[in-house]
Amino acid sequence: MDKQEAKNRIEKLRQEINRYRYAYHVLDKSLISDAALDSLKKELFDLEARYPEFITPYSPTQRVAGKPLKNFKKVRREVPMLSFNDAFSEQDMRDWVTRVENYLGGKISINQFYQHKSALFYCELKIDGLAVEFIYENGVFVQGSTRGDGIVGEDITQNLKTIEAIPLKILESKEVEKNVKNLGLNPKSYILNSNRLIVRGEVFILIT
Repeated sequence: MDKQEAKNRIEKLRQEINRYRYAYHVLDKSLISDAALDSLKKELFDLEARYPEFITPYSPTQRVAGKPLKNFKKVRREVPMLSFNDAFSEQDMRDWVTRVENYLGGKISINQFYQHKSALFYCELKIDGLAVEFIYENGVFVQGSTRGDGIVGEDITQNLKTIEAIPLKILESKEVEKNVKNLGLNPKSYILNSNRLIVRGEVFILIT
């Protein structure tokens, strides 16, 4: 195998591994056995060891390229990262809807909220984990941080890279457009290609 063939094979392996991971972590589909996936990872690792000039920050092998850090540097975020307020009664929820309505200039009707058949809000069970912010630049994961006090958090990028459910590189816009269409949605209603993407969520350990 010459250098160009190795480069092509490395890129192909990355695409395949990421496709299998996406199917497993996002679509809840197992397209390949664990042993077969491990075999692909080993082949990629060996090829990158022989041709280190082809290693990229978003390669699947870079999840274990270094050890999680024990000490973290401070990160000041562009937009404050706030926490949710608790609601203990139906009236608390009604008051919250009123605040949302007032903030949006009355575009949401409380009666519509309680009586309309179509869902106006997405609800899920509360996940009690670690609130984090992910920053992607040109599709590549470049920084992850804790919420901290909302303005200043701690850089835990290296630690987050060890979590396989977190993509080191997000899908290309064409792939996203195809997935959006498969969901029955209009791709033109979404920004599918962003030079800088900030995602906020919760990191937690699932006990089964």
